[in-house]
Amino acid sequence: MKTFTPENLAVYNGKDGRPAYIVHENRVIDVSGSKLWKTGTHMKRHPAGRDLTTDIHAAPHGVDVLDRYPQVGVLEKEAPEAPREPAFLSRLLGRFPMLRRHPHPMTVHFPIVFMTAATCFSLLFLITKSPAFETTAFHCLGGGVLFTVVAILTGVYTWWLNYLATPSRPIRMKLVLSPVLFATSAAAFFWRLTDPTVLTAGSGMAPLYLVLVLVLFPLVAAIGWFGAQLTFPHEG
Repeated sequence: MKTFTPENLAVYNGKDGRPAYIVHENRVIDVSGSKLWKTGTHMKRHPAGRDLTTDIHAAPHGVDVLDRYPQVGVLEKEAPEAPREPAFLSRLLGRFPMLRRHPHPMTVHFPIVFMTAATCFSLLFLITKSPAFETTAFHCLGGGVLFTVVAILTGVYTWWLNYLATPSRPIRMKLVLSPVLFATSAAAFFWRLTDPTVLTAGSGMAPLYLVLVLVLFPLVAAIGWFGAQLTFPHEG
């Protein structure tokens, strides 16, 4: 087995016709045969020619996928670098790698569902005039407000931990739109809480309240679109 240093490993970055090598736990693996590495970068985020042990352990797939590709060498061991996370967090992430990537994808589904449900049930109330739909919309709105806070906090954590707080365009858009979503939903929720008949009584303020609830849907869709660009980047 050939022994690689980080410097000569970097040459095998999959660009300009060169092979794409990656490292997992000091094993140098040739992933050139994978179409997911044809550009030298996996999912526009993981470049070849580097040690990707931490990334692989936190990935949604298992390490067994690497068994499909040949090992071409080993990485020369170096003195460990100082972790960029606090020591307690580094130990925690070493024990539970899923915490590196999964908290935000897990929690973000709740505000998506609650906010879109609030819009849909409000529309159903307008169509059917059934008070049960309007009440359900209010309850979903409350859940959306609560879990939007959770999603924002886990999103900032993921941004700091996995993206080094790099302000890419999708991140910038999410940082702008998420507080707007929270402010809009919170305004609608507390309005409905203090005036339970704002929509059912057909007051003159009902259209404005309805606008606040209806705008939640496109806000959630926009935030979800930019979030998906981070997880599933597209070409072009």
